Amino acid sequence: MAHESFEDETVAEVLNARFVNIKVDREERPDVDAVHMRVVQAMTGRGGWPMSVFLTPDGEPFHGGTYWPREPRHGMPGFLQVASAVADAWRDRRDEVTGSASAIAEALARATEAEPIEAIDLTVVDDAATVLLTRAWDRELGGFGRAPKFPQAMTITWLLARHRRTREDAPLAAAVQALDAMARGGIHDLIGGGFARYSTDARWLVPHFEKMLYDNALLLDAYAEAAAITGDVRLAATATAIAEALLAPVAEGGFTVADGPLAGTFVAAFDADAAGVEGSTFVWSRAELVEVAAVADPAGGGERWADFLGVTAAGNWEGTNVPHEPIDRREVARGWGVDDAEFERRWQDVRTALLARRRTRVQPGVDDKVLVDWNALAVRALVRAGRRLARPDWVAAAARAAEVLHGRGTVGGRLRHVVDGAPVDAFLDDLANLALADVELLAATGERRWHARALALVADVEARFADPAGGWFDTAADAERLIARPKSGSDNATPAGTAVMVEVLLRLHQTTGGAGFRARAEDGIRAIGGGIASAPPGYGTLLRLLEWLTAGLEEVVVVGPAGPERDTLERIALQRSGPGALVVVADAAVVAADDAVPLLAGRAPIDGRPTAFRCVGMVCELPTTEPDVLATQLAA
Repeated sequence: MAHESFEDETVAEVLNARFVNIKVDREERPDVDAVHMRVVQAMTGRGGWPMSVFLTPDGEPFHGGTYWPREPRHGMPGFLQVASAVADAWRDRRDEVTGSASAIAEALARATEAEPIEAIDLTVVDDAATVLLTRAWDRELGGFGRAPKFPQAMTITWLLARHRRTREDAPLAAAVQALDAMARGGIHDLIGGGFARYSTDARWLVPHFEKMLYDNALLLDAYAEAAAITGDVRLAATATAIAEALLAPVAEGGFTVADGPLAGTFVAAFDADAAGVEGSTFVWSRAELVEVAAVADPAGGGERWADFLGVTAAGNWEGTNVPHEPIDRREVARGWGVDDAEFERRWQDVRTALLARRRTRVQPGVDDKVLVDWNALAVRALVRAGRRLARPDWVAAAARAAEVLHGRGTVGGRLRHVVDGAPVDAFLDDLANLALADVELLAATGERRWHARALALVADVEARFADPAGGWFDTAADAERLIARPKSGSDNATPAGTAVMVEVLLRLHQTTGGAGFRARAEDGIRAIGGGIASAPPGYGTLLRLLEWLTAGLEEVVVVGPAGPERDTLERIALQRSGPGALVVVADAAVVAADDAVPLLAGRAPIDGRPTAFRCVGMVCELPTTEPDVLATQLAA
């Protein structure tokens, strides 16, 4: 609609003559988007973007829809027809329109997306897993549901947590199959790294080429966790490629702001199209790919590399090619008579050459907003992946980004939603995701400032976002008033704010022993838990947390000087502990009896050697310096 209608002079004349037009960036104002999306879904039975909603001067909606073509087409009215009909109705039947608008506003004020429950039933996770694995799992092509297929990273990380708890094969098989299918599909940018928003087909071949920060952050965590559980080097390599895409400068196709006051933070997205043509930056003819690959790897030859990437003369999409891996690369390597290491070395040479050629093309537009909630997802993912894959440089990069979020992202003592952008105060998602990132940084570094920051953010949430009926609203009590105050229930493209707050509170319960944090977390679960039974895939984050509670929370503290011995204890704790374990490492020099983090208080190393304490509810087993003993404690 942007190209067909909003940039059209005739349409502009009609709209400006008869309406006051407001174009909303739904990422800057997710509250405005959420409220009006509910209106459109109620009116039309479906939602989506672009979305147009017609309001009275008092801001009450009375008509809306998603895509309207400029001219009537395929039984759909044209956008000018719709606009003219709405304007005529406002002029000729105003009482009817305002009455309808008032009724809609009243219904919205009473309704909420969240579905509360009276009591937490932990058996719901077993029922949800049965539903997902019997009805939604695509056992042939991987993933869940039918085309278009979305990555559903929250569902995958739930299944990985379930496997950690139950040791059942099916959850792990479903998760790994989805991750492997996506890694080999066109949704994965094999040349530049990172993942596109979704696949338009069931085979993961043809993506919608837009790249979003949040997708790549959530998938980084999923791939790294799966790699830690399985030891699969291919999953680890995919996680590494995502992290490299996140950390590469924007000018090189990555997400990281390279310089200036926001250096180290991450931009929001890359457009799907360049020069008005979707995917044009990313697709290849066979002739061009063969030419580039042949120079990069003369021994292999360009033809074989084109076959490896599924690039044909006829094309696999609209006469051109989306690179993918129709055959697993390990099988390709065997067919070429080389080992995996040699194949990977030569592939990196070819990939580098293909990327250099691709950078000579017109590049997609960049949405350079630095959104706190999406950046916090990236920080958390880099910390978790960095620990699991022994990449302390990723953890350090995450800490640098978090410093900017807390620094320039805070104005007048309040966190903003966009750093150095639109003057909009933070939403629940911003505060909750940043607090969770802070807890992850505490766990990875032992630095107490992260704990203090998480506590301050949670205090802000409780002061301004708490719902007396349970849980939290998405917007603050003192935020701009809309016709309804949104309250998220299920995950959407990102985890539900309420579910993230539950995770933060469970973590703070573990770091402090404070019963109030756990009680408040359980209150949050009751506030939104009613929707799980009817739509399990929409509640992946909450289901993962219920797996934690079913398994029981545990903590592992590793204190002592940095080095191989401490790294070994940390690695065992991360690999062998239950799904909800909090593993904290700290330098013994900063651990004191009156520590600001109660979990760390008095945890002193034995004979100066790195020492592990395995605890449940702040009560710890005998400390040990021996990896085998720690592994036995965790297994028990």
